[in-house]
Amino acid sequence: MTSRDKTPRDKTPQRVAAIDCGTNSIRLLVADLDPATGELHDLDRRMTIVRLGQGVDRTGRLAPEALERTFAACREYAAVIESHGIGLHGTGPRGTAPLRFVATSASRDAENRAEFVDGVREILGVEPEVITGDEEAQLSFTGATRELDPAEGPYLVFDLGGGSTEFVLGTDRVQAARSVDIGCVRMTERHGEDTLSMRADIKQGLDLAAGTVPLTGAHTLVGLAGTVTTVAGIALGLPAYDSAAIHHSRISLAQVHNVTSMLLAASHDERAAIPVMHPGRVDVIGAGALVLLGIMERTGASEVVVSEHDILDGIAWSIAERAAESVAGETS
Repeated sequence: MTSRDKTPRDKTPQRVAAIDCGTNSIRLLVADLDPATGELHDLDRRMTIVRLGQGVDRTGRLAPEALERTFAACREYAAVIESHGIGLHGTGPRGTAPLRFVATSASRDAENRAEFVDGVREILGVEPEVITGDEEAQLSFTGATRELDPAEGPYLVFDLGGGSTEFVLGTDRVQAARSVDIGCVRMTERHGEDTLSMRADIKQGLDLAAGTVPLTGAHTLVGLAGTVTTVAGIALGLPAYDSAAIHHSRISLAQVHNVTSMLLAASHDERAAIPVMHPGRVDVIGAGALVLLGIMERTGASEVVVSEHDILDGIAWSIAERAAESVAGETS
């Protein structure tokens, strides 16, 4: 496990691009990192719903239309990255690529993931890294906790994705991590609107996670990703999605219970009309909220700290760490 080191050895500011490709969405962060202060300055942060994991749980393969949606988003992101002065198909000034593409649950599960890897490489000039659940959890932990006060630890960070949820426990150092297959898309595809079977599946997943990560051993519960931020936006009654208002908000168990009940009872059109709702989440937000509620009930947490900084930020900082290690290797 790695330490949450806030002072990389290379003090030179860096411009990097991080891409997180999950089961439901693909996201881009272009940022300037200042290792001397430990600050990350966003230049561009965006998300596209591509549903890469469409049908993977049933077929074991990435669907052609899902691949094309993902590749279209990659082409858009390539233009954004180059507009910020980061060259594709090459390395940065320290000999390491300033772009890192991390792929998660759906591409881990798919038989034809080579098609995905080849397509991304052709468009962006970088090898997509199909990481393990434990690696995903560690990157999420770094991104989520870098700004938090260590006195509020230990933290239990969970990243509630489309295909899986990653749990990681730690304070200044990761102590335990586990990925389990209870994501909002996977639960929706498996169970539809059958909340009883969904709850049983979620419980089974949490039982698996608890075998590795002490789910009741944290002082602060930290929730990441679109389901959590959307539920927070609804609970806060925001008239539109507002990252600044959502970031580091604290949402109570009672609020999560009320929002979950409302979402499960609402029609498609009623969910779509919620001001903070992204169109790509309308069909899966009920299942996602149920996973969130299950996590809070299982951990005994009275509230969840919601973070807009997550695996994307962790990926960005990992690029800086790689560059620092490369410099250290050259001078040793």
